[in-house]
Amino acid sequence: MRLATMLLATLLPLAATPSLAQSLEQMAGQMIVVGFVGNGVDDKGVAALRAEVAAGDIGGVMYLKTNVASRKAVEAMNAAFREAAPSGLPPFITLDQEGGLVERLDKSVGFKEIPDAAAVAARNTPTEARGIYDAQAQGVADWGFNVNFAPVVDLSINPNNQVIAKYGRAFGKDGAVVALYAAEVIAAHHAAGVLTSLKHFPGHGSSTADSHEGYVDITKTWQESELEPYRELIAGGYDDMVMVGHLIDTNVDPSGMPSSLSRPWIEGVLREKLGFKGVVITDDLEMGAIRDHFSLKETVLNAVRAGVDVLLFSNTAYQRATLGDEVRAILVAEAETDPAFRTRIEESFRRIVALKSRIGAGNAEAQ
Repeated sequence: MRLATMLLATLLPLAATPSLAQSLEQMAGQMIVVGFVGNGVDDKGVAALRAEVAAGDIGGVMYLKTNVASRKAVEAMNAAFREAAPSGLPPFITLDQEGGLVERLDKSVGFKEIPDAAAVAARNTPTEARGIYDAQAQGVADWGFNVNFAPVVDLSINPNNQVIAKYGRAFGKDGAVVALYAAEVIAAHHAAGVLTSLKHFPGHGSSTADSHEGYVDITKTWQESELEPYRELIAGGYDDMVMVGHLIDTNVDPSGMPSSLSRPWIEGVLREKLGFKGVVITDDLEMGAIRDHFSLKETVLNAVRAGVDVLLFSNTAYQRATLGDEVRAILVAEAETDPAFRTRIEESFRRIVALKSRIGAGNAEAQ
């Protein structure tokens, strides 16, 4: 009860969804978040991205460490992205700032670092952890970001896990405990006007491989308990984003499709079983688990048909300024010949606009 009450009290209030008469191209563009080359506002790659944001051709940008040269440079780029955006549709300006080893902003550029999730949970109660995440979230907001791909709600089930346990990214192996810490991360970011994303659905903590490198089959290792944090947080009113990993479980999807491209996982488990109403975003679609097995067109079409709202590309493997244009062209071409696919784009657009209406709307501390 405490968790549900806290989340409902601190959840960003939904503003009225803007009545935006958008073209198919612009609706499709909002579904695309891409990385870029450059670390200064005048860099060619940054200028190209600003133009795409201005035209409504993409819905957001993703930062990696290579894009961070200094606070001044980051603030200037983020201001430029915001100023370029169409009225009512601010760009998602995103990064992974978990704490510990997974962060884009660190002490080398003057950002106050925090410990990883495992260390935070070992030394602090969830209530005590709130202050740590308040400081982190305010810093993220002050630098001009409006989406932090956190918190990690994976369970540290496999101590030899290469992705989660190895880097201390999980708050623990008990789903209810993980949910309590994650709720504090969410509340802290909402108070600072920053959106969040639970990850990595349906659970990367029991895996024995790394989806950055290739296929990760969790059929024999995944446990139902890995859904508990999602169940708790969604029941408590959480509806920002859920990031879906590239994980295969043939018990749930006999086709062997990775969860990020799997309708049984996204529509069946996340939407229907757990009741998630918010935005579904993929993990980076350039990871080996995807790029080594699917063409760009196959990736985009499978993801959207599975129920994905936002397609995330780090633009590190493809690394070309035209990537957003290529993805949008695939979406539009399919929608023009398949009414059901166009309906999917319209559904995603509505969810994205509703979420973007909350950007920057920081909450007063719940009493």
